[in-house]
Amino acid sequence: MGFARACSVALVGVEGVVVEVQADLEPGVAAFTLVGLPDKSLVESRDRVRAAVVNSGAEWPQKKLTVGLSPASVPKSGSGFDLAVAAATLGAAERIDPRAIADLVLIGELGLDGRVRPVRGVLPAVLAAAEAGYRQVVVPEQTAGEASLVPGIAVLGVRSLRQLIAVLANEPVPEEEPAPEGSPDTMLAGLMVSGAGVGTGLAMVPGDGSDLADVAGQRAARTALEVAAAGGHHLLLHGPPGAGKTMLAERLTGVLPPLTRRESLEVTAVHSVAGILPPGEPLVRTPPYCAPHHSATMQSLVGGGNGLPRPGAVSLAHRGVLFLDETPEFSGKALDALRQPLESGHVVVARSAGVVRLPARFLMVLAANPCPCGRHTLHGAGCECPPSVIRRYQARLSGPLLDRVDLRVEVEPVSRGDLLGQGGRGEPTEAVAARVRQARERTAARLQGTPWRVNSEVPGHELRTRWPVAAGALAAAERDLERGLLTARGLDRVVRVAWTIADLAGRDRPLAHDVDLALELRTGISRGVSMAVGGGGGQR
Repeated sequence: MGFARACSVALVGVEGVVVEVQADLEPGVAAFTLVGLPDKSLVESRDRVRAAVVNSGAEWPQKKLTVGLSPASVPKSGSGFDLAVAAATLGAAERIDPRAIADLVLIGELGLDGRVRPVRGVLPAVLAAAEAGYRQVVVPEQTAGEASLVPGIAVLGVRSLRQLIAVLANEPVPEEEPAPEGSPDTMLAGLMVSGAGVGTGLAMVPGDGSDLADVAGQRAARTALEVAAAGGHHLLLHGPPGAGKTMLAERLTGVLPPLTRRESLEVTAVHSVAGILPPGEPLVRTPPYCAPHHSATMQSLVGGGNGLPRPGAVSLAHRGVLFLDETPEFSGKALDALRQPLESGHVVVARSAGVVRLPARFLMVLAANPCPCGRHTLHGAGCECPPSVIRRYQARLSGPLLDRVDLRVEVEPVSRGDLLGQGGRGEPTEAVAARVRQARERTAARLQGTPWRVNSEVPGHELRTRWPVAAGALAAAERDLERGLLTARGLDRVVRVAWTIADLAGRDRPLAHDVDLALELRTGISRGVSMAVGGGGGQR
């Protein structure tokens, strides 16, 4: 009788659980039994592993083989257990030393020819192994760079099972020929999944030709964009088609600060599980940009799918921008499903196969036309939409959803002078991004030692007690609250925006001007204040 064990990782959402893979050989009729709550793709590993072992030059044990995956209560799916099952089987057959694999975490799919194919979710799997105390992992060579992002972990990247056997048995390691130059590498097929991004695009980074200076006019919208980036405030751009709403949203990621190391690992883990991590770029360093089509379902936005839920658009936009163009065209259920993640920063999806918690701390930008034809606010444009149709169209954005949007800006049609450059070019992305970084630094210094990182995350009672605004600065906001123009949540959000405006201006606390500007950006009612927020004032 032979026994050996190795380790692998089961992913539940973007969180990993270390699984012990145990192989037991007993005399009897040759059979291969796999137990431990495997799904169909994992059950099929029996045939893949047997063929891979034989084609790698090792002898398949002609005994009764039982492979158990422990803990048995955790659902296990995917082909990433193949390498661990093969290693445990060879250890039980004494082809390799069982002690050499006892504390080794192995992740990878096996081809029938013995090659090790990459799988999705290597980064969160290795993070889970590191948190559990493991220090050595074996992964496919194509994902070794992704696994190496985890500190304190020794990573071995292998191309084939034959190479792994040689390493564990202290034998000469055979060379595996890579794919000929210029020919497609079929081994990368497991990393990128067509359609897994649910209409997402990765962030537009500075240097790709898109600049905030390309947007003609729109001073109020540009100010709102800067405030949104500095404080993490959600933004609604409301105006006729062709005014520049999409252009503004697409350039927001260039204004946001680069991701920190921790944020990069969070974003990379989500993208790795979703299958949209570009090969050769193991670490996402820029804020992601996700723009799903308005036909997207609720499951594609918040997460879902058969079996265990997969990340949706709100998770793919984690630490970045979620842009919903033509927002009234989205289904009401899909939009209302965004309420919880907008408040909590995560999504909890419950399905029959299990409950998954997915990160969803994103900056949301909504773009909407004033009516179905888009010409309602244009003078002499000939809008023929009946008033009842306009009301129903605008009511598709529910009050509770809009109450969570801090900035609501009317995007006016571009004038001829602005379009032809007669009004002067706006500020480039680089200049705005520099002010945003300085404002974020002031915010981080004030919030040091707290669990919050930007003003939009600070609870209202903390703002009122620990960081009050200047005396008398809230007079206009309090009047709006009494008149019903603001809710209690809306008042807190006005104060958060006022703090962001003060950080952009370099002030120690918000003044009445900052609160009035925050009110104008939220309600759209003119308060007679200047739209300039950056560099306008020193400390007072």
